[in-house]
Formats: sequence, structure tokens, C-alpha cells
Amino acid sequence: MSDWDGYGERDARGRRDDGYGRGSGQAQPEGAQRMRRVQRQPQQPPQRPGRPPVPPQAPPQGGRPGYGVPQQAQAPASGYDSGYNTGQVYGRPAAPGSPGQRPPGGPGGPGRPQGPAPDWRKRIKIGSIAVVSVLLVTGIGTYFWADSQVRREVDLSKVIERPKEGDCTTYLIVGSDSREGMSDEEKKKLHTGSAEGKRTDSMMILAKCSSGNTMISLPRDSDVEIPSFVGSQSGKKFPSQGRRVKLNAAYAEDGPELLVRTVEFNTGLRIDHYAEIGFAGFANIVDALGGVELDIEQGFKDEKSGADFKAGKQTLNGEQSLAFVRTRYAFAESDLQRTKNQQKFLSALASQAATPGTVLNPFSLYPVMGAGLDTLIVDKDMGLWDMGQMFFAMKGISGGDGVSMNMPISGQRGGNLVWDKAKVQQLVKEIQKDQKVTVRGQ
Repeated sequence: MSDWDGYGERDARGRRDDGYGRGSGQAQPEGAQRMRRVQRQPQQPPQRPGRPPVPPQAPPQGGRPGYGVPQQAQAPASGYDSGYNTGQVYGRPAAPGSPGQRPPGGPGGPGRPQGPAPDWRKRIKIGSIAVVSVLLVTGIGTYFWADSQVRREVDLSKVIERPKEGDCTTYLIVGSDSREGMSDEEKKKLHTGSAEGKRTDSMMILAKCSSGNTMISLPRDSDVEIPSFVGSQSGKKFPSQGRRVKLNAAYAEDGPELLVRTVEFNTGLRIDHYAEIGFAGFANIVDALGGVELDIEQGFKDEKSGADFKAGKQTLNGEQSLAFVRTRYAFAESDLQRTKNQQKFLSALASQAATPGTVLNPFSLYPVMGAGLDTLIVDKDMGLWDMGQMFFAMKGISGGDGVSMNMPISGQRGGNLVWDKAKVQQLVKEIQKDQKVTVRGQ
């Protein structure tokens, strides 16, 4: 029997050497032996009853799987795992449907549970509430701060024998020549002089009515009678002596209370509120607003007031504004023309102050209010709401919602301007009954 049976050689003792775990004992190493290749057949998916059988798939062309064959061609048809690495890098989500894709819900996979979508309606609601709360707190704080700055020094309860109340709200607005709080340099710059005390430099009645607002200037040279009155300081009653004086003399004699009493007595119109501002406050408000734009119809110059204007549209600062409203000697109509200029300027001032850009902007509102409130003197019953109504009424007049005029004049007496009594009575009647004003003055 031959020693070679195809499975190995026998050694000296007759034992078969199958080549496992021992050398061949030959001087030269054995050549490579070819192992038989076993072709694995792909498993077919189980057939479901009622469905056509799935035909067997041919093995991929081009050699063994994983060698030069596209990855898509190597994908098993029914979950078969060839054992070859697909090149999938763990930690990164694979493309949907590619081999090696992590199961849904795995770390970083497309099926990872997501948090709830943001509720934008709720966020907007919370944000709106926060904004409204801030505005509310700011508004309340501003109100109390501004209210604390107002000087309520005029007591209208001291005015006696008052006319009946009308349907309109009336304001007596006074511009005084008070130099309170002004330095010598400011007095020189504003051409105010250094006179002691204070006098009225301008006076006007503002009637706020539903039928239309009316602004009536009262010339300081108006001829009026000083009626009986109670002293604002002494409390003593002074009987009427029939004295006829210029209107500004009433203020110089016993202050705002006597001025209100004199206006009511000579017009028959009840005054609901009183507001007064001095030179310094007037100029500071204009500067805080950044100036007031005004269209001057005819240029004029006045050394006493410091006015020097050319015709045309221009922006006036505080110094120029004060000169504009105080000038009287440059006009043939003197005080009558001055009152017209005062009305025109105050309407423009109110129109620019009562705007959203000023009211809603704290960087503009606070300087303006701070510049005027500490020099503004009002009656004890006048609140911030009443002041706002006053400014908006003046703004309405500049916008064409109402009329502005001088008190109707019939002539002169000893240099004083005499009012036209018939027209004054008609004017007062229309205001008291909240009727459209038809009377016109100079």
C-alpha cells in the first residue's frame, strides 16, 4: 500500500502527519496550498401565503462581494449579512436606506426624540405683557414726578362774585416778565433788563369747546375797571372805587387772583384755570424742544427786545423766540401786533411739543417738562390732565380747528384800548353756550 493516501505522510513510527501543528520535515518549505472555495447561497426571504414567490437573486457580478463592487450592489436583499465592513463611521447618521444605518431612536439618528415646538403665541403674549408693564410703570412714575414739579400757587377760591359756569373750559394764560432764577448773564443775553418783581407781558383767554377752540388775546393796555376784591395775602376786602386802569395794573397790584377777578368782571366770562410762565421757563422750553419753526411774514428789528428777523420760514431758539413775542415798538399797531405774534408763536410751540416724537420719547419729554414745569405757576385745582388739554387745544388752533383773535376794540381812551362791549358780550355768550364763535377782533 502506498504511503501517500492524499491526506498526509507517515513518520518513522508509522503515524500519519496531517500537516497540522508540525513542520513538513522537508528542507524546503511547502508551497501554498489552495483551499477549496465554498460558495454560500443567499438566503431567500420566507414566502408569505397569498403572495407570489420572490425569484432568487443572482450573485453580484465582478468577483467576490466587497471587491470592486459598488456598495449599493452589495446590499443584501433580505437582511443577509456578508460580514464585510461597509465603511460606516459610527457617530454620524447614515443616509436613509444605506447599510449600517442606525436604528431609529439611536444616538444622533434621525429618529431621535425631539423636544416640543416653541409656543410663539405664548412667547409673544409674555413679551407684550412685559412691555406694557414697563410702559405702565414708566408712565406712572413720570406722572408723579411731573406732578411734584408743578407750582400750584394760585387760589381761585379767593376770587369773589364770580360769573356762572359755562359749557366750555376756559384758561387764562399769562406770560410774565419774571426774571426769577436768571443770572445777570442770562438777563443780558435775553434783553430782559433787571427790574424787580414781575408784571404781565402777555395775557390771553383760551376757550376749549366742542364747537371749536378759541384763543383771545387781551392787550396789556386794555382799559378796564378794577372791581371790589379780597386781597390774596391780607384777606381784606377792598370795595370798588370805579378806578379805570390798564389791564396789566391789576396783576401788579395784587397778583393773579386780582387779575382773574378783573378779567371776569369786565368780560362776564368765568375762568376755570390759570397758567403763568416767566421769561426763563419760556426760553428753556424752546431750547429743550430744539427750537420752534415759524414762518415770519415780514422781517423786523427791535433793539429793546433784541429782535432781528428776516421774512421767511426759520427755526427760532429760546433767545430769538423771547424777542419775537416781546417786540412791540417795531410795529405801527404796537401791542395789537405783538399779541398776534404771541398767539402765532404759542400755537406753533404747542404744535411741536404735543407730538408723538416728544410725548413718547423720554429723551425729549423729560427735558421739555423739566425746563417748563418748575417755572410754570398754575391754580390749585389744575392737574396734569388739564395742562395736557390746554396744550392740545392750542395745537388744534394752529391746525385750523378754531380761531385766534384779539379782543374786539372800539377805540382808545387816554392811550388805553377800549373794548367793543357789544361784540364782547356776544363773544362771551357764544363761548358760555359752546356755540361756534362768529365774532372777530383785530
